Amino acid sequence: MPTGFARVPPAGRYLIANATLPEALVDADAALPSAGDGLVSAEIEIDGATIAAVRAPTDTSTGALPVLDMDAGMAWPGFVDMHTHIDKGHIWPRKPNPDGTFDGALEAVRADSAANWTALDVERRMDFSLRCAYAHGTVLLRTHIDSLPPQHLISWPVFSEMRERWAGRIDLQGVALFTIDMAEDQAVLDEIAALVKAHGGVLGCVTFMYPGIERLLDAVFAAAAKHGLDLDFHTDESQDPGQRTLALIADAVLRNRFEGRVVCGHCCSLACQPEDEAARTIERVAEARIAVVSLPMCNMYLQGRHAGRTPRSRGITMLHELAAAGVEVAVASDNTRDPFYAYGDLDMLEVFRETVRVGQLDHPFANWPRIVGAAPGRILQRPDRGILRAGTPADIVLFQARGWTELLSRPQSDRSILRHGRPIDTTLPDYRELDDLFENA
Repeated sequence: MPTGFARVPPAGRYLIANATLPEALVDADAALPSAGDGLVSAEIEIDGATIAAVRAPTDTSTGALPVLDMDAGMAWPGFVDMHTHIDKGHIWPRKPNPDGTFDGALEAVRADSAANWTALDVERRMDFSLRCAYAHGTVLLRTHIDSLPPQHLISWPVFSEMRERWAGRIDLQGVALFTIDMAEDQAVLDEIAALVKAHGGVLGCVTFMYPGIERLLDAVFAAAAKHGLDLDFHTDESQDPGQRTLALIADAVLRNRFEGRVVCGHCCSLACQPEDEAARTIERVAEARIAVVSLPMCNMYLQGRHAGRTPRSRGITMLHELAAAGVEVAVASDNTRDPFYAYGDLDMLEVFRETVRVGQLDHPFANWPRIVGAAPGRILQRPDRGILRAGTPADIVLFQARGWTELLSRPQSDRSILRHGRPIDTTLPDYRELDDLFENA
């Protein structure tokens, strides 16, 4: 445990007392006293591996239960990271982005995957990524999986193996990733959809203004409906206001009367479009009940990048406006140490901290903490994740920070992670473990 924290009591029943919680991430039976700016004071009763109660603070000095006194430090539920790419993570030492651009990233990943993405290579990098996420406090993670044939026959079985290996530590969901033009080949689309179904995944693709895109979207929606799959799209990852596929996806949901869950990631060009056009699109997205996930760190890295020119826009979508319209919004890590983003460590606190700064999700903070917990939990149909509620797993992240400026001014490397009510080792894996994968780089 970090300096300043008492030791976690022995296994069994105990109290996390004198804690500060984000109100947006709490579901308690009764109102909790405010600690200001979207925070509440509470105590959490732990019974073995489960949260038994979340309630207003009581006098613990004469109580029968052992106590972990937080001294007003913060307690968060385990994080939900709903858009990652752990199949391509950590290839940077082997194949860096030559100029930091989106096109540079595409070419680098294509070359590396063709040359190196064996089952063992993908497995090693996936496992390393998950150990990072676990040490930072993530409990549920969705990854997109490059599914251009024949890579889909390599990576999907590895993903299924990793999901089984990590069961009980991180719950994993997988999404197929290919470009919308591949839907021109109905046989390939059917093959990918069937494979995704067999591995319990989600269907997805990258959309852009391709000739006949409405027809191709209908084909993707039909394949999803045929196999009983949800959909998760990479959408308008560009600052070109002419990229308008978010609106086309919303129209396709309504036109096809699609009953599954639909997520659209990135949606960057929305912020570059005229206000009236963006407002109409947001209204349509809300009507179609599409959830939107923003990936600010990766998009800040890639977009607006021109040699010798300071970027003018930062690639974040219209989170304030989408949320005000009733659209469920979230943020996530996206890429990690690969040509699409040279940095990152699958730390959702870092993602939240940077989104607060870039998107001005403060003054007040209000419900914004939900975008790394309760909201993506609901979007991924796991309402038991990302929330502090009686009956849910005692998977909790503890910080010494007592409020927002303390929490977001430092990386919180000394956080403590409880899994099933017990502290875990938060030592991060050493990058040197992967050196042998890059010997021929």
